[in-house]
Amino acid sequence: AKGTAMPDLLTRMLAQKGTLLADGATGTNLFNMGLMSGDAPELWNETHPENIVKLYKGAVDAGSDIFLTNSFGANASRLKLHDAGHRAFELSKIAAEIGREVADNAGRTVIVAGSVGPTGDIMEPVGTLSHADAVEMFHETA
Repeated sequence: AKGTAMPDLLTRMLAQKGTLLADGATGTNLFNMGLMSGDAPELWNETHPENIVKLYKGAVDAGSDIFLTNSFGANASRLKLHDAGHRAFELSKIAAEIGREVADNAGRTVIVAGSVGPTGDIMEPVGTLSHADAVEMFHETA
């Protein structure tokens, strides 16, 4: 009908299939590939991209309609623990680019969903993280 927006991909796929399968166990799978406890998985987007491809491809090959990018902890607060707080945008972008390539080569429609996790900081007034700083961190990640 005139004036109605085209439904987004997620809505169209849900209407078509009824249910969608998503990936899971990202951390477990990365630990099984050699990620060490305490390491930032998001750094692997750059240093071990072949493992991130394997992670995403594993989800697609298992039938996932949606998989999450390896960017759950890609925010300035979490990454500062690894002297990489300034790299949140860059690491999230790499995660998405790898995901897009895997999805585009899947031979079917697969949604790449950006994974955004918590900062790990406590918000004001109890903690030190201001609302404005939190918004800026999440905006950078997204």
